[in-house]
Amino acid sequence: MSQNLMSFCFLAFLLFSCQTNQKGDENIESDKTAITAMSKARAEAFNRGDAATIAKYFTGDAKLMAPGSPVKTGTQEVEAYYAAIFNEFETSLESYYEEVEVSGDMAFGRGEAKVDLISKATGEKTTSTSKYLNILQKQSDGTWKTTHDIWNDNEE
Repeated sequence: MSQNLMSFCFLAFLLFSCQTNQKGDENIESDKTAITAMSKARAEAFNRGDAATIAKYFTGDAKLMAPGSPVKTGTQEVEAYYAAIFNEFETSLESYYEEVEVSGDMAFGRGEAKVDLISKATGEKTTSTSKYLNILQKQSDGTWKTTHDIWNDNEE
């Protein structure tokens, strides 16, 4: 193979690789934005006391692993878990991802949260902070849903 042809092939390979990586990077950034928006929508639903909307952001076989509670599986159990909280408390949540990583149609988000619960019966307020990890899966329609949600308190 001539030196010019080898140089041309190498240059073509580099150009193709750069274009592919840029497009891949754009897709990953787009996915990260969508995941962050979904998390924000879930938090807004929590602040409205809307268990049904929270459950929509989970897959049908999702696992919710709350501290001090058995694993909840599926959207019905996720909805019931949050409905029980909203029946007993007025709620306020501030949460954000510190890290989001995407690999194909799977991703994780690691974050921090602050929750205020005000008892509807007594008016007593409880505040807690936690760290959490969500595992997410891209759906066939391009949206992202949570497959696993686990958190633990920062308090001792």
